[in-house]
Amino acid sequence: TLPLPGIQPVLMDDKRNEIEENQVVGSLCIKFPWPAIARTIWGDHQRYKDTYFSTFPGKYFTGDGALRDEVGYYRITGRVDDVVIVSGHNLGTAPIEDAINEHHSVAESAIVGFPHEIKGNALYGYIILKEHGETRNQDNLRSEINKLISDQIGPIAKLDKIQFVSGLPKTRSGKIMRRILRKIAEGDYSNFGDTSTLLNPEIVEEIKEGKVE
Repeated sequence: TLPLPGIQPVLMDDKRNEIEENQVVGSLCIKFPWPAIARTIWGDHQRYKDTYFSTFPGKYFTGDGALRDEVGYYRITGRVDDVVIVSGHNLGTAPIEDAINEHHSVAESAIVGFPHEIKGNALYGYIILKEHGETRNQDNLRSEINKLISDQIGPIAKLDKIQFVSGLPKTRSGKIMRRILRKIAEGDYSNFGDTSTLLNPEIVEEIKEGKVE
């Protein structure tokens, strides 16, 4: 999508430099104030400054990672603080998803953590395949995806479980409901909350039925 008039987004790299090119990912910031910007946190202005302006001084940090494609459209890739601790390693899910999405058969992915008796947590991947990928051997695809992750990030980031799905539960604004995916990965079906507001509520039952054990 493109930003609303008056809002100037920028992508920042890990060295706090603004990324000028297209077809890149980075931390999403807003370069200048806009009419609806929050001005403080009631009773704790220092917390407001620390939360939104300390990571990238002079810019408002949204807390999200984003992709800017070849024509300048933005897509939110997830919270940069969405971290899963695996065997003592802090693994951000967004970079892993970025690596997976580079596979020529993958359309979209979402990664969550689930409890593991040895590693503390392990990684569970929900992956939507492109049309030509749906006819391929799924075990081969799982191996290729984990090799891609291992090559780009490291063996520690490989997925313990990969479930191929036809869609992901999303809000009407396009945000992936990771809370639901996390509960399914954990095998907890007790309370998904109100799913009637999802863009595709029927996908929850489909994903639950196809859960990888």
